[in-house]
Amino acid sequence: MQQTAVDRATDWLAASGLRVTRQRVALAMLLVGDGRNRHVTAESLHAAADHAEAPVSLATVYNTLRAFCAAGLVKEIVVDGSRSYFDTRLDDHPHFFWEDDGRLTDAPADQLTIARLPDLPEGAELARVDVVIRLRRA
Repeated sequence: MQQTAVDRATDWLAASGLRVTRQRVALAMLLVGDGRNRHVTAESLHAAADHAEAPVSLATVYNTLRAFCAAGLVKEIVVDGSRSYFDTRLDDHPHFFWEDDGRLTDAPADQLTIARLPDLPEGAELARVDVVIRLRRA
């Protein structure tokens, strides 16, 4: 039996321990309902919700994405101080940021080698390394 978008979204939320609400299910359907990974901004997810006739406020989208991050459902990728993307793919992998149109896409992880990281300050532990490769159309 094939899983529906609602089932996939509800299962995704339930597995995280988050309370399942109408708004969270609507946004989760847009994020994982088709089973594909995606990169969204709060604004692009808000626009997609409007287009899908699942109206939620932009503030609700931001709060929901923060809750999804805290629950480990999505990762926040900060491209610059004013732009964050939320990634449904949770494994460690690099990204391409296309400056011309503001898209974030996955880069091939098997082609990236980080030879050495700097020594960490005393009392610190590595949380993660984000690699964002900025591109422009030639």
